[in-house]
Amino acid sequence: MSGLLAGKRLLVTGVITDASIAFSVAKLAQENGAQVVLTGFGRLSLVERIAKRLPEPAPVIELDVTNAEHLAGLADKVREHVDGLDGVVHSIGFAPQSCLGGGFLDAPWEDVATALQVSTYSYKSLAMAALPLMSAGGAVVGLTFDATKAWPVYDWMGVAKAGLESASRYLALHLGKQGIRSNLVAAGPLRTIAAKSIPGFDQFEDAWTERAPLGWSLTDQEPAARACLALLSDWFPATTGEIVHVDGGYHAIGA
Repeated sequence: MSGLLAGKRLLVTGVITDASIAFSVAKLAQENGAQVVLTGFGRLSLVERIAKRLPEPAPVIELDVTNAEHLAGLADKVREHVDGLDGVVHSIGFAPQSCLGGGFLDAPWEDVATALQVSTYSYKSLAMAALPLMSAGGAVVGLTFDATKAWPVYDWMGVAKAGLESASRYLALHLGKQGIRSNLVAAGPLRTIAAKSIPGFDQFEDAWTERAPLGWSLTDQEPAARACLALLSDWFPATTGEIVHVDGGYHAIGA
């Protein structure tokens, strides 16, 4: 077996369609020598169909990151397919419609709490659920959207991503003693299912394609996926608590 991730065992969450970043991560991971296990939530049969489009069909485990029983049983379910994990990919985010599209001032706490639990707290929950399967050298990688700024229409999801970025740093702090890394990839806007659920998301699209120094494709998930693979590999053994921007350089330029 050869490739950047030869012999690695990975758990990848968030595969909904073959246009998702998580699908591209799973595909490239398999092509680079990794064994991949997927998780799905809700329409599990849909995820299972998408999994068949990978170079090698991958097993799918049901996981609702807000369900304590699912989290408690995750390690045992993963062990049915692989004997341990070298990496975990967190590609999970959700906010009720009241929290997006300009509703920042009106969104009720119940909806905000849902956004924070699913999009922020789940990063820690997933890592802890997978921890019994991991050992020194392992890595947790999540996906964010630059939370250093307040973006139009992103509203409480932007707050949730800011929390995610902080949670990753704290996870790096607390898991470092076990030799496990935690890093995030901040991707530019992509036309995924998640993006389509945000009213007014097209406001991001024109800005990125016109102003990113390297240019930006709204339909190419592979650059972000490649960054995830690099962080999961052994080529970043001393990097943790980091955010790698994969956005054509947009984050580095002035407004």
